[in-house]
Amino acid sequence: MNGVPRHSTQAAIEKAAEMLGPLAERDRPIGELTTYRVGGAAALFSEPGSVAELERVAGAVAATAIDVVVLGKGSNLLVADGGFAGLCVRLADGFAAIEIEGDLVRAGGAAAYPVLARRTAAAGLTGLEWAVGIPGSVGGAVRMNASGHGAQTADVLVDCRVLSLMGGGEHLVDASALDLSYRHSSIGPCDVVTEASYRLEIGDPELAAARIDEIVRWRREHQPGGQNAGSVFTNPAGDVAGRLIEEAGLKGFRIGSAVVSQRHANFIQADPGGSAGDVKRLIDEVRSLVVERCGVELRTELRLIGFEEGQ
Repeated sequence: MNGVPRHSTQAAIEKAAEMLGPLAERDRPIGELTTYRVGGAAALFSEPGSVAELERVAGAVAATAIDVVVLGKGSNLLVADGGFAGLCVRLADGFAAIEIEGDLVRAGGAAAYPVLARRTAAAGLTGLEWAVGIPGSVGGAVRMNASGHGAQTADVLVDCRVLSLMGGGEHLVDASALDLSYRHSSIGPCDVVTEASYRLEIGDPELAAARIDEIVRWRREHQPGGQNAGSVFTNPAGDVAGRLIEEAGLKGFRIGSAVVSQRHANFIQADPGGSAGDVKRLIDEVRSLVVERCGVELRTELRLIGFEEGQ
C-alpha cells in the first residue's frame, strides 16, 4: 500500500547496525519527527551529514537488504504506532546549505522550503515565494513535485543530485528526466535528493516579501494548524478532493483521536497524544464513504510507513 516497505529481518537490522556503528541509533522514535507527531520508532535511525556518510549508509543498505525509509521534514508521512522495522534515513544540517549566484539557486536536500522561499525573496529573486507554505524539505519537494498557489517545483527546477540507497554513487539528474507531474517524479522511495538547483527571475525584494506575507496570511485563514500533514488525498482529475469529502458530509467526522478538519476537508488532524492507527482508520473510512456517496475513489498522497496490509 502506497509503497510501504516490508518488515526487515532481525538479522538484516543487526548487520546494518554493526556496519554503521555510531552512524546508526537504535529504536529512535520517528513519529515525533513528523508533522502528525504520532507513531512509533524505527529499529535503526541514521542522520548522515555528508555525501561520504550517506554513501556509507547506502553500502549498509545494499549489503543487508534492510528496509529503508527516507525522512525529510515529515510533512507527508504517517508512521504506524508499532513503528518501522527497518532503517530510517534523514539528512543532517550538512545538507541544508543554500547558495545564490545571480538567478541560479542551489539548495541542499535538507533545506526547508519556507526558508528557501524567504532567502530567495530577500535576494530579489521571484518564482519560489509560494514555497513558503510548503512545510517540507527541498528533497521531499522535488520528489513530490510540491506545488501551491498556481505554481510547482517543476516550473523552476533545473536539476538535482540524487543518491540511491540501493545502488551507491551520487549523480546529477536534469529536471527534464525526472518525469515531473502532479505530486509525482521518477525519484524512488530509496533515492535521496542531496541537492537541487533552481533558475529564478530577478525581481523586487519588497514585492517578493509582500507576496510571501500574502501567502502566509491566506494559509492561516484557510488551512488548519495543529497536528496534520496537509492534504491527505490527491485531487482526482477535474475535481478537488476537499470538495468531495465535504460533499460526502465528512467535515468534523471523527474516529478516536483523529478528525476531518472543519476548516479544510482534505486535512485530517490528530489530537495531542493521539494514535497513528486512528488517523489511518479515518483515512480508510473517508475514502470508503466518498466512494459510496460521491462515486469517486480518492488516492492518498500521504506516505504510510510501517503499516501492514489491512491495518
